[in-house]
Amino acid sequence: MTPRNFSSLLICTILSCAVWTAQAAQPREMGWDDLVPASVAFDDPFAALSPDHLYLLATVASVRDAQAAGNEVSALTLEEAKDALAELEAEDIDVDGLLARRAEIAEKRRKQAMSTNNEIEGTLIRMPGYVLPLEYDGQKVTEFLLVPFVGACIHTPPPPPNQIVHVLLDESNAFESKGVYEPVWVTGRISSKATTHNLYVQDGYGDFQIAYRLQAEVVERYEQ
Repeated sequence: MTPRNFSSLLICTILSCAVWTAQAAQPREMGWDDLVPASVAFDDPFAALSPDHLYLLATVASVRDAQAAGNEVSALTLEEAKDALAELEAEDIDVDGLLARRAEIAEKRRKQAMSTNNEIEGTLIRMPGYVLPLEYDGQKVTEFLLVPFVGACIHTPPPPPNQIVHVLLDESNAFESKGVYEPVWVTGRISSKATTHNLYVQDGYGDFQIAYRLQAEVVERYEQ
């Protein structure tokens, strides 16, 4: 190989490495569904029901459970359950089939909520969410929970553990938040790290389970 050919080969190698490095450094843009592994996906028959249908189904279920336990049920409550059953059946909802699967679906939901996606372990990602601050350095946030919707963990029941991300920032790139539930984009490396945080909610303090941790490199305000 001549010196000229060797130099050309060396330049091509350097350029290829530079391109590969640039591509490798690009974060993978993700949504909240990506945090749930496909292996635990299942057909949830309760998910198709409206809030009204769920309320009626719960009315029927509570009466049947009370009767099965040998507890006395008032005539008024029995009448409410009868009306609820009639309304559900009029809309072709399989009440008996749904109630028979309660334990099965509850277990599948529990497994789905606790599972983490091993395919994204250690991946540099960029994802949107809402800030729930945990630690401050002056007016800057150095630690927060990234949650998928406004009100999560404080005004509404918490999301499943794999739908909460514990975000940590170095003091050098702390985020100056404008308030609770500010929408942001967060870029950093994500990992499975089960933790529990005690947060104040409307009726007192509560422990919330978290399945992911993200060491943030950049936090940007969300702009559509």
